[in-house]
Amino acid sequence: MELSDTPANFLDKFIEDHLLSNTEFRTQVKQAIDTICTFLKERCFQRAPHPVRVSKVVKGGSSGKGTTLRGRSDADLVVFLTNLKSFQEQFERRGEFIEEIRRQLEACQREETFEVKFEVQKLKQWENPRVLSFVLRSPKLNKEVEFDVLPAFDALGQLTKGYRPDSRVYVQLIQECENLRKEGEFSPCFTELQRDFLKSRPTKLKSLIRLVKHWYQLCKEQLGKPLPPQYALELLTVYAWEQGCKETAFVTAQGFQTVLELVLQYEKLCIYWEKNYNSENPIIEEYLTRQLAKCRPVILDPADPTGNVAGKDTRSWQQLAQAASVWLDYPCFKKRDGSPVGSWDVSPQEHSDSMFQAYDFRQHHRSCPRIQLRGEARPQVEENWTCTIL
Repeated sequence: MELSDTPANFLDKFIEDHLLSNTEFRTQVKQAIDTICTFLKERCFQRAPHPVRVSKVVKGGSSGKGTTLRGRSDADLVVFLTNLKSFQEQFERRGEFIEEIRRQLEACQREETFEVKFEVQKLKQWENPRVLSFVLRSPKLNKEVEFDVLPAFDALGQLTKGYRPDSRVYVQLIQECENLRKEGEFSPCFTELQRDFLKSRPTKLKSLIRLVKHWYQLCKEQLGKPLPPQYALELLTVYAWEQGCKETAFVTAQGFQTVLELVLQYEKLCIYWEKNYNSENPIIEEYLTRQLAKCRPVILDPADPTGNVAGKDTRSWQQLAQAASVWLDYPCFKKRDGSPVGSWDVSPQEHSDSMFQAYDFRQHHRSCPRIQLRGEARPQVEENWTCTIL
């Protein structure tokens, strides 16, 4: 049964039957990831022209967060190098490390060091590539595994449970991002914080995230047009649960509907979390004030205040909102008697914060001009609104 035809009370079974990966597949993907991690730590840079030391390799993406969809075997691996001493140095030198990784992968393939074959994609013709993508195939795997490997500056060091970054890390990040005009460029440096933000969540919330991601992929295939970053939808799902439920057991259809209703309100979204950074430091406070004053939607990466994961393409949100509006009439949002399943009480402009009051910030919130699609009636001009979400 397709998701669009699935009744609300069968959504949990749909997730179990279609979206959760089985144990065998997870084990196979883990073995593939372990193979590449070992290569990166023990083999990759041994023949480099200059000594290179890997401090750690961190698994990110859906594999690291525990929200992988069935059949989607991809992994983000961030290689932290002690040779990189700053964010700017990462930006300037990452290309040389990516090139070395590519050379050593090709060498392993020629030498048949592993019982696998690497299909290394050629680097795109740009001067300073950010990531190396390749595909790992093995007779032991039913599916190929796609990897994205990113070299990064180890800004956080060794993390411990309950770790909260020193504000100086974010001050350095903000200053270097502004100097380079590269906001959000260094999010890989905070992969562990991004991973932990989602990995520790209740199992059912992660299942809801999978459902939202599956819906997002269906919209992407159907529309064939650019959509907002998927990570923004993941964070929107966490926010919906935090503000509207916070229970480990809940009605999946209600959570799903709440997320889609928030998508409809994309012009009002302004979301951030204070788990890893806040306004106690004056430099961070002033920067957050500017970030949250930008055109909506604003969804700040909980690990990186310079990254607005909602992106800058308002039209992509409008496309997704139109799809959400159609979907909300489907059976997956209806009870057995045909009545609406309902949603959680979540308002994108419900909360306030002392930082905004101190800066008289509420008077200056704004949204981007709404993009009018062909054949669409011109909307009436709305009054300014405020939206501050913790």
